[in-house]
Amino acid sequence: MKFQNAIRNAAALAVTLVWFGTLGCGRHAYDNPIAKATEQPDKVLFDKAIVDLEHNRFEVARITLNALINTYDSSEYLAKAKLAIADSWYREGDSRGLAQAEAEYKDFILFYPTMEEAAEAQEKVCKIHYSQLDKADRDPLHSIRAEEECRAVLTQFPNSKFAPEAEQLLRNVQENLAGAEYKVGKFYETKGSFFPAANRLQTLVEQYPLFSQADEALWSAATAYNRLGDRWEKQEVTQLSKLLREYPLSMHADAAKTRLKALNVAPPEVDPVAYARMKYELENRASIGLWSKFWGTFAGSPNLATSAKSGAPQMEGLRPSIPANVPPVAAGTAGTSGDVTVSNASDSTALDTNPDARSTTAPDAAAPAPPQK
Repeated sequence: MKFQNAIRNAAALAVTLVWFGTLGCGRHAYDNPIAKATEQPDKVLFDKAIVDLEHNRFEVARITLNALINTYDSSEYLAKAKLAIADSWYREGDSRGLAQAEAEYKDFILFYPTMEEAAEAQEKVCKIHYSQLDKADRDPLHSIRAEEECRAVLTQFPNSKFAPEAEQLLRNVQENLAGAEYKVGKFYETKGSFFPAANRLQTLVEQYPLFSQADEALWSAATAYNRLGDRWEKQEVTQLSKLLREYPLSMHADAAKTRLKALNVAPPEVDPVAYARMKYELENRASIGLWSKFWGTFAGSPNLATSAKSGAPQMEGLRPSIPANVPPVAAGTAGTSGDVTVSNASDSTALDTNPDARSTTAPDAAAPAPPQK
């Protein structure tokens, strides 16, 4: 009997805690309220909309805010109302809401670019695409858009309080984009396509030097050039030297030194800035546990725990490069790819007096003979 009473008491306590928790979680405070105390009708409408917004009554809040905008078109709360409409869509959170929120935030930035909230709006656009990231081996659309929008926070609002967070989000996004390039390069390597493998791997390090596996990419690129023979020794030395100079704490550092000595090349000096950055990253890098790896197989979003925590992210988009085996003429880096030449005409009547150079017959022979009478 005592055991049954204990169970009932525990159940009642659990229900009570859930009930109180529900009361506490029913209201989500809004980030941009208006503290000014006034009974102006436009302020009353704004406050009512914010109450609805905080209690997840998004449609009701938007109706009230639109009534404010349409009725009081010169209100001092007009900008705040437009931002609150965007925030209501953002809080709604589904794909339709996020798409509408992005459009509303972009409009807000367009009309109020100097307001402090413009930086917040741009960061929200960054987060909209960041929240929809797919894994590195899937559709890169949201990764590319997130990179563009997070970069816009840093370029348009570099001194805002939202810049540091946007910078870290950009590092995370670029970790995902670099991971996609790394997977492609390693795929080519396993298939024995060493030229495209080396090209992909060395290019991704040039573009995303903060990538957590940049040293692995350089080592694989050097190995690919080694497999291609002595003709590509120069490219191999370049990748090994870059690895030792910029990623000196790599697990491949000793092997890279040994290979350079075998090629009669002195190992380069370590970049002290790169050494300090890599040391910091290794000391602060979060590890992905076995359980996280298991569940990560079924997760839709990438695990970015190994992303860089320091260093300036790349501020340009991924630039494709040309493999080393493509001839300079075909690559457009020397000469031309054919026998076509261009020059300025010195005689303005050349087209009228000179025969077509492509014609294989004389001008008289090309003309039909007159009919015999």
